[in-house]
Amino acid sequence: MRCSIICRVRISETKQFFPAVRACLNESDPAAKCEMTSRLWQRVSKNELSHTDCGQAGSTNSPGRPEKPQLVPPAMVPRRRLGNPRGRAALIHAIAHIEFNAINLALDAACRFAEMPPAYYRDWASVAADEARHYSMLNERLVELGFAYGDFPAHDGLWEMAVKTRHSCLERMALVPRVLEARGLDVTPGMISRLDAAGDTQTVSVLEVILREEVRHVEIGTRWFRHCCALEGKEPSQEFLRLLDEHFNGSLRGPFNVAARRQAGFSDVEMEAISTT
Repeated sequence: MRCSIICRVRISETKQFFPAVRACLNESDPAAKCEMTSRLWQRVSKNELSHTDCGQAGSTNSPGRPEKPQLVPPAMVPRRRLGNPRGRAALIHAIAHIEFNAINLALDAACRFAEMPPAYYRDWASVAADEARHYSMLNERLVELGFAYGDFPAHDGLWEMAVKTRHSCLERMALVPRVLEARGLDVTPGMISRLDAAGDTQTVSVLEVILREEVRHVEIGTRWFRHCCALEGKEPSQEFLRLLDEHFNGSLRGPFNVAARRQAGFSDVEMEAISTT
């Protein structure tokens, strides 16, 4: 907790954007990370932080995270059966883990890449704050069921892709928000239906908020992906499909939430390509 207190002091004292973001990213205690990230966004929204010194941009390959959950290969994560509280808790835990990783992903995007427009850094600070709020809502629901974050094993697939794309903002925007996080747009409606059938209306309410706000997060990824493509003289849809082929053998698993993906900026070319592979 001493480190958490020091980090909170630093984020309150600094007037520079990049050190403030890294303080949030490096924090390992989930509650402190959420509190600091919310405070970061408050300061960004009030224009209290300067990000003019791009020489301070840069990130880490090992963000702050708690000792638990135990990280295991995806195949070793237990299946979640929703007929009992433990099964529902395991599902909520899996989503909470995704949201915790999403805090780190947004913070990393906000401080890793230099010389982006001010709106880019503002966007990702706002996403980080949303993800922190999502995580907090899910963790509160876990506690109501008698569990806590860390009680179940989890995998590290989201952050592994962050490491793979650490050298390119274009690739990061293409492969994290537009592939991995967009997958949430596809699967969340099904989870909502299953939880609703199980009578868990409290978790349904949380997931409805998350689904609605994640559309904006993916759209932000789309917008800055296209910005990066314009800077490099690349056609966005073709570049996205090229990266999809390079990293995912050209295919994504359906079914797709077409309406949400359209709202998040996926083009006709992209939707036709991923829907026919």
